[in-house]
Amino acid sequence: MARLRLSVLMIVPTLLTTGCMGSTGGGARPGAVAASASIVPMAAAAYFALASSIDLFEIRSAQMALERSADQRNRTIAQSAIESANGTSAQLSMAGRRLDMLPSATLLPEQQSLLDQLAASNNFDETYRTQQLRVNREAVKLHGDFAKGGQSPTLRPVARNAEEVYRRNLTMLGAGH
Repeated sequence: MARLRLSVLMIVPTLLTTGCMGSTGGGARPGAVAASASIVPMAAAAYFALASSIDLFEIRSAQMALERSADQRNRTIAQSAIESANGTSAQLSMAGRRLDMLPSATLLPEQQSLLDQLAASNNFDETYRTQQLRVNREAVKLHGDFAKGGQSPTLRPVARNAEEVYRRNLTMLGAGH
């Protein structure tokens, strides 16, 4: 039994540094939140912070798309994104209050960086669609993993619902899941 515990303690840091914890790029990002509940269950506070930031990014980037997009399809996607993110955000906020957690009014660094890139883009419509695909795929993974193994029974049903909402967003974007 002691060997098993030692092995697990040795494997987890390796998974964290090699990007096997749900990273979306090459290796793990410094300060990244592990999104793979099948390996290490995500703490409720980490899930709540990341899910809130994704919802806030969806709302802010969609508002920007409504102002700047020349593509009617992107404008339709943006309107839908605002509605769905407001819904998932409200559910998350309501469940979070039961756990004494409130969503932040600021984005996490990764989502803020994406929003800054979008604002500075010379090809707004292409950047918006590319980011929407990326963020919605990350959201499906985050919510799906937390629904399966997250540490909070209060937040797991919210995660299940949010996973389906973000899957529908991907369908609207014309992407597979």
